[in-house]
Amino acid sequence: MNVIEFLLAGTVAAALPMLLAALGEMVVEKTGLLNLGLEGMMALGAVIAFICVYETGSHVLGFGVAACASAAFAMIFAGLVLGVKANEVAAGLGLSVLGLGLSALFGKSYESLTISGLPKMGLPVISEIPVIGPTLFTQDIVVWLTIIGAFALWYLLTRTKIGLVISAIGESSTAARAIGYPVSAIQCAAIAFGGALCGLAGAYASTVYTPLWADGMIAGRGWIAVALVVFGAWKTGRVVFGALVFGLLSLGELTAQAEGVALPSQFLSSLPYIITILMLVVISKRNPAP
Repeated sequence: MNVIEFLLAGTVAAALPMLLAALGEMVVEKTGLLNLGLEGMMALGAVIAFICVYETGSHVLGFGVAACASAAFAMIFAGLVLGVKANEVAAGLGLSVLGLGLSALFGKSYESLTISGLPKMGLPVISEIPVIGPTLFTQDIVVWLTIIGAFALWYLLTRTKIGLVISAIGESSTAARAIGYPVSAIQCAAIAFGGALCGLAGAYASTVYTPLWADGMIAGRGWIAVALVVFGAWKTGRVVFGALVFGLLSLGELTAQAEGVALPSQFLSSLPYIITILMLVVISKRNPAP
């Protein structure tokens, strides 16, 4: 496999955990809230999914339990922010730290164990196109379901009443409450949805993309997902594009090694995070805080 084929084959899979988490956070932020606990929710989903798949052999069960567990975990954030009116940033950071700690605790006895991933599925006819067919259009079932889900989410947010209600709550929760919308209930549902997608993102990272458990394997993807929402201007298509860009960047180290590029591996590994910081700086310059 040459470099182009490697990038085509790996970019979508590398982007998927960040994309799922970013789409969930986008919905949360559209309701006027900011949850910085993505890293912890992804880590918790990753370890729970890995344990389930390792013990039962069922990826469906692993993904389902991970989504439910992370959604329930996100309710801690909802209780703090919506219930006792705690600071969103502090609550999100606390959730992230707690999730990382719980994932290390639960996964201690499963460290370095491996499982089987998911088989690849090629689209009929398209997957037979030379070079791009067997790489870009041959992915696992989770990738195809995520693409369908991204289109469905775009339609929900832009073409349905519930999407308009979510936007209205984000614009002015006071006005939305005054005309009778259950603001807190919708925000709570959005937080649970965001948590579930983070659980699925972590599950994919630990059971499909790299089917093993290692403490710290989420490796900042949750923070990149938060940045992707801002980068994508809270629009589904732009978030998808941004995730693909960061997925491509995350393969930089392996690609450079294959090409014999004389750059430190530490620099190449840190490239996605450097780009994240620079991106946030540029965005903050264009949109200064009031």
